[in-house]
Amino acid sequence: MNCERHAHNARSASVARSASVVLRSDGASPAAIFCGALLCGVVLMTCPASAVAQTIPGPIRPGFGQPDFEQQDVSLARPNAYVARKIPAEGTRVPVPAELEELLRIGGTPDSLEILRRMEDQHRLVAERAAKCTVSVRIGAAQGCGVLITSNGYIVTAAHVAMRPGKRAVITLSDGRRVTATTLGMNRHVDAGLIRIDPNQDFGKPWPHASLGKSNNLVPGMWCVAMGHPGGYDASRGPVVRVGRLLDVEPNVIRTDCALIGGDSGGPLFNLAGELVAVHSRIGNDVADNLHVPIDHYDTSWERMAKGEAWGHLPNFKPTLGVTGKKSDPLATINYVSPNSPAEKSGIEVGDVIIEFGEKTISDFESLRKAVADTMPGERVPILLRRNGSTIRISVEIGRSGD
Repeated sequence: MNCERHAHNARSASVARSASVVLRSDGASPAAIFCGALLCGVVLMTCPASAVAQTIPGPIRPGFGQPDFEQQDVSLARPNAYVARKIPAEGTRVPVPAELEELLRIGGTPDSLEILRRMEDQHRLVAERAAKCTVSVRIGAAQGCGVLITSNGYIVTAAHVAMRPGKRAVITLSDGRRVTATTLGMNRHVDAGLIRIDPNQDFGKPWPHASLGKSNNLVPGMWCVAMGHPGGYDASRGPVVRVGRLLDVEPNVIRTDCALIGGDSGGPLFNLAGELVAVHSRIGNDVADNLHVPIDHYDTSWERMAKGEAWGHLPNFKPTLGVTGKKSDPLATINYVSPNSPAEKSGIEVGDVIIEFGEKTISDFESLRKAVADTMPGERVPILLRRNGSTIRISVEIGRSGD
């Protein structure tokens, strides 16, 4: 999230230049919608504050790509291992008019003004429902987004937003109410993370949650709706909505022209049917290069993430400190500091002994290596070290390597 924050202002200006925005608000404070459409490049709708309805709390979860039904709480079981009941759950899924079915399945350009208007209405329906389950996530000073996917409080987000298992998070709901949550596991290979709202904050009612779709049937050209709280939750604005299309679909990443801004990471990407198909990961080099985690990865990684496991790292995104030491040394003594590395920039010197790294006590160099591997590039970590008999506290911003 830190790397996003540095690019926020430039990115915001670039987005503003890339989209014409037309707001229709009937007196309410609307959220701007940036349109990535080839047809007109004009925003045709907004998500009024009234659409950000009061949240309702509670238990349970829908299945990935399954119909929306209330289900039994099956603890750590995968979300699609559910027991259907007769009462449909709220969810975000909306009916798709017959004339929009082809645009839903394979994308394409609307061939008439009437179809364009129907698409506008469809996007508005999706945005209104999606706003209720799109949340702001704050962990310390870092801010991102997430989306509730179960009525018992599970939130999917980006791994770099969740940071690491066991972190305390503050979740701001669509109505501005704040609740506490705990980060669970993360598959860092694809930037997928999981959080759960702490118990006894729902007043016995279900949390609003998204309907889960699938990502294995997505194709370039499909239309999508991106939600988020760039820059953090803003009660006067509500969630920001962007309409665009899928540009590229790969097993581990989806690219769209829905322009993401710093703080959007972890937010949801929906299809025209209101199904969650991906989660915002990171910003590319261009306004039209925005990367998202395919939703199917949350399904296949569910058991491990729900148990609080964290593994892997994104390609070219491996955390690094820039020091070496001996495994045989009983202490975490620094033998070498790489030039221009995060360690050198923070003031670490050869001969220093690392005692604490973040919240972890360091006993030897191997424990330091593991502690660094459990961070994210751009994260700022406090370090306690011993130098010439004195104890010194410093702070280091974790770098990244191309491994």
